[in-house]
Amino acid sequence: MLELKIRKIGNSLGIVLPKESLFRLQVKEGESVYFTKTPDGGYRLTGYNETFSRQVSEAERIMQQDKDLLRELSNR
Repeated sequence: MLELKIRKIGNSLGIVLPKESLFRLQVKEGESVYFTKTPDGGYRLTGYNETFSRQVSEAERIMQQDKDLLRELSNR
């Protein structure tokens, strides 16, 4: 586990990721990382994954398109 300090960056607050963390996330300066909530109430930091991003976009489109059917199935 890494301990990261919250620092003032301009008018905002932020954290600085150590070089080893950037390597593990496979990200470089200027790229995005994603901070997502996990089912157990924690958080996860991940690098951008184009394939996963496309899959999530497609899943969101399908869920929106078939929301009535999905709602009916969830009630069974």
